[in-house]
Amino acid sequence: MPAAAGSPPVAWRVADGPVPYEEALAFMDARVAAIAEGRAPELVWLLEHPPLYTAGTSARDADLVEPDRFPVFRSGRGGQYTYHGPGQRVAYVMLDLNRRTPDLRRFVAALEAWLILTLEAFNIRGERREDRVGVWVRRPDKGEGVEDKIAAIGIRVRRWVTFHGVSLNVEPDLTHFSGIVPCGVTQHGVTSLVDLGLPVTMADADVALRAAFEEVFGPTERE
Repeated sequence: MPAAAGSPPVAWRVADGPVPYEEALAFMDARVAAIAEGRAPELVWLLEHPPLYTAGTSARDADLVEPDRFPVFRSGRGGQYTYHGPGQRVAYVMLDLNRRTPDLRRFVAALEAWLILTLEAFNIRGERREDRVGVWVRRPDKGEGVEDKIAAIGIRVRRWVTFHGVSLNVEPDLTHFSGIVPCGVTQHGVTSLVDLGLPVTMADADVALRAAFEEVFGPTERE
């Protein structure tokens, strides 16, 4: 899903430390407006959040199993409940689909392709599923037919500029997911790169994410 010919590279930013969720939302609101008005380039922002739960527009109250465990935020993105916290790489993707293809299904498919390519760098086979969003890995070590989610997707679009984005589990505390029904899916679990036995650092993941992003969406430039 590359941009139109002549478009500038996508800005690429990596946060140094944990970013409070409300601060991230305020930043995205301002940046999306600037992109839509032609005052700023597209941006991918990589960060980590302190432990928290977010509720998308389809979130069901019953899926918040432990409401007092971590702060809960209504995010405005699509989807249900998800967890963010240390060891999880969140990538907020602010792209102008007017310069690409104004098609949300195609955009979500491109995000899935990006994550699957990222996982290939670590010899992990990520897969998409027609009946549930995100990227999944088969876990035959846990039993026949068992799958775990390794990456989540939740987006919002304003004036055809995207925001929110994806999260990849590098080495989060997987017990933190037990306070919710992640993305409303009860029959499958969650995993991470380290849980799969790979000694991957956040820096390793960032290198793979950037290379795969450029393959799917086009060139980037450090901001």
